[in-house]
Amino acid sequence: MFFRKDPQLEEMGDRLLNTVWEAFPGLAQNQIALTWIVYDPPIPVNTGGAITPEEFWKYVPRGFDYRGVERIDPASVVKLFYLVAMQEWLARGMAQPSAELDRAMRDMIVDSSNDATGLVVDVLTGTTSGPELSPGPFETWKQQRYAVNRYFESLGQKELQTINVCQKPWCDGPYGRERAFFGELMENRNWLTTIATAWLLHSIVGGVAVSAVRSQAMLGWLRRSLEPTGLMAEPKNQVTGFLGAGLPLNARLWSKAGWMSRVRHDAAYIELPDARPYLLVVFTEGTEQAKNESILPFLSREVVAAVRSLNCAS
Repeated sequence: MFFRKDPQLEEMGDRLLNTVWEAFPGLAQNQIALTWIVYDPPIPVNTGGAITPEEFWKYVPRGFDYRGVERIDPASVVKLFYLVAMQEWLARGMAQPSAELDRAMRDMIVDSSNDATGLVVDVLTGTTSGPELSPGPFETWKQQRYAVNRYFESLGQKELQTINVCQKPWCDGPYGRERAFFGELMENRNWLTTIATAWLLHSIVGGVAVSAVRSQAMLGWLRRSLEPTGLMAEPKNQVTGFLGAGLPLNARLWSKAGWMSRVRHDAAYIELPDARPYLLVVFTEGTEQAKNESILPFLSREVVAAVRSLNCAS
């Protein structure tokens, strides 16, 4: 595991969850998953890639997780994985840089555009959507679509062993060969865990995802403004109803949210002026929970208070 369990965070994490369940009794214990990483001094993250990957991975932060290995539909959080894969393809010369690809990557993360993500997946896998295919060509198409899975498998990380990142995100749903690829019972949908997502975001913030320069570029797209006027002008932002809404205005936030009819998620790295930096990934499931814009901000406020208390803890 890339983080170590810690008695203080275990106690705090359990208390946080109990506070959330008391405040939201409709949220069942199996409808939330969470991974929380605290960066104690010396802090090896958000350094602009000033340390080598070898040095970075020697540092094992303390953390807490609840149902962190449970596979959950990630909604748009999967776009983080496509972003890292695309940067790897570009670094290896497996894809050619272009203004249009840059625009798609930017819109995929900044605006969470499904259309932009479709282009990124097409470039990553050499596939396109369209009508159903006959068995032979469809088998070839499917093997190409598993390219991103194979990349993350090749990293040999325990945290990534159970993920599935091969599907495009949709607004109205998949059709044709895309629908067939999901499986009759949609069993081949994307799956992520909060631990896998935390590991990936940890590597980006640490400057070791693909390269220091590419990690910095990815962080640039993940940066979120907490300025209220801007948020009000952009109702479909990735702060309102998510973890950023529970932060003080002087916090700094890098995040990727995910939301659809059955889930509401957020993956965030947060810096406070008066506390240790931390990383928080929260997945919630359930139709009513997905509609509820108060759960994640409430949890976020509780985590802020907990992290601030760590300054005085032994």
